[in-house]
Formats: sequence, structure tokens, C-alpha cells
Amino acid sequence: MRIAVLDDYQDVARSLADWESLPGDAVFFTAFLGHDDDAVTAALRDFEVVVAMRERTPFTAARLAELPNLKLLVTTGMRNASIDLDAARDLGITVCGTAGSATAAVEHAWALILAAARRLDVELFSTDRPRAAGRPWQQTLGTGLSGKTLGVYGLGKLGGQVALIGKAFGMRVIAHSQNLTAARAAEVGAELVAKEELLARSDVLTIHLKLSERTTGVVGAEELARMKHGSILVNTSRSAIVDTEALIEALDSGTPALAALDVFDVEPLPRGHRLLDAPGVIATPHLGYVTEDQFRIFYTGAVEDISAWAAGTPVNMLA
Repeated sequence: MRIAVLDDYQDVARSLADWESLPGDAVFFTAFLGHDDDAVTAALRDFEVVVAMRERTPFTAARLAELPNLKLLVTTGMRNASIDLDAARDLGITVCGTAGSATAAVEHAWALILAAARRLDVELFSTDRPRAAGRPWQQTLGTGLSGKTLGVYGLGKLGGQVALIGKAFGMRVIAHSQNLTAARAAEVGAELVAKEELLARSDVLTIHLKLSERTTGVVGAEELARMKHGSILVNTSRSAIVDTEALIEALDSGTPALAALDVFDVEPLPRGHRLLDAPGVIATPHLGYVTEDQFRIFYTGAVEDISAWAAGTPVNMLA
């Protein structure tokens, strides 16, 4: 049995789980295979098992159809929007997921909120650099969070934890999503508001919606124009929830003033992308789930999935 472990960018997968316990050889791909279908399928055509790290490498119906030897596809986490589960079922490919930790994404959302509020993108440097590089000792005025309004768009498991931390900072917390109730909002100390009010009142607006047909592009030019001048938009959920082109235009006008982003329409983000030159962008390379603790859970779960499948008793099945 040949096993491909994809997108192991930090080259840590082999050290975080017992791959040698499996009845087969694992090959670890530390570089992104690319966006070209032919290149991806050529690299994976001989593998019976593929382990995908989140949504880094999509498995569309077209790609799956070009992998005749693929029998088991394991995704880290129990949800992966980049895998066509219907196509996998039709092709007889078993798809399994793993456990995960919700805290990593919440912590990273707050890392971005704080980085934006205190303009760490501008002010951060090593102690020996400022004068040598000709940089002023201080350049910006930060934004204090206590007493400000935190808007949480999507108050599920992740959004609820983000809201509780906002309360600990002394922020007023408001929230909105299509099916959110006042009772659920009150559980985490938030006030349920209409979408328009969420946009207009938030000093910091953080997005924690699940990507779906309904939420794709739900924050577009009209919504961005309703935001406070000088506000901060944070997106650690999925890029397609926010219209990227509309966001670039909105940043030029200062509404919002800053966008702290961990997710992008195309990943890895191509060099020269317009977003990289837009004013007020603080960007991290989709790090919300990238912690040692999380990866240990992911890869240990992947090994367990493969072992169970090889024994004829698959677990954590998605398809």
C-alpha cells in the first residue's frame, strides 16, 4: 500500500505520528503540488491512500476521476469543502476525517485582532533593526479594545469562543447570523443585532461563518460600505465569504481601515497579487489551524483512519 501525505509544508508529519505502524510506505510531500490538474494527478496516480492537509489541495470530481488507484482519501478534520464527496462515493473512494481542536483557530483570530489594533504589521521589528534600517522608533497610534464594539458574524463554536474573549477585554459584543437567536447570543454575552447594525456598529468585525452557497460573497461592496470608517475586518474563516475585489477597493477608502486576513481565494497566494499591495492588509498564510498540538491530533488520527480502513473496519467516514 502506497500512502501520500500531502502539503507537509513544515516537514513535521513523519515525526508527529507512527506511520511505521501502517502496512505500507508513506511518502511525504513537503511542497505544494500546484493548481494544475495534470501535475496533481500525475504526482498521485500510483497512490492507493492520500492524506490531505485541510483544503490545501482540492479533490474535485475531475481530479478524483484521474486517480484510478485511489481507494482511501483522509482529510484532517471532519469537514473539507474542497473534496467532492459525491464524486468520491460514485468512484468507490472511501473518505475519512480526523478529530481536531477548535482553540487554535480562535487563538489565531485574536492574534490578528490584536496585531491590527496595535499595528504590529508596522511596528514589529527585532531590537537591533530600527535605527540601522532608518525606521522611526514609533510610527502609529494603536487602538485600545476596551469599550469598543466587537462584531461577530457567525456565533457558532468558534465565534462563541471569540465573543467570550472579547468580553474579557472589556468589549461590547454584538453578533449576527441568519439563524442566530437572542438566547444563543446571550449565552456568550453578546447582543443579537441585524446584519446592517452589525456592520455599522463594529469597531472590529470578525467572521466565523461556514462557507456555503448562501454565505459566498455575503460581505461585498455594499456591506463593506456600511462599516465604520477606521474599523478592522478580520477573516479567519473562508476567503470566499468576503468579495476580495470589493475589499481591495474598500480599503482604499478607509472603510474598513484594516483587513487582517488568514484565508485567500487562491492558496498559496500568488506573488504580485493585488491584495499584497492594498493598504491596511495584515496577512498570515492560513495559520489558523497550524499548531503542533493540532497537527499531532490530525496526523495521529490519519494513521488511525488508515489502519482501520486496511483492517476492513473504516472509521470517521465522510463518504
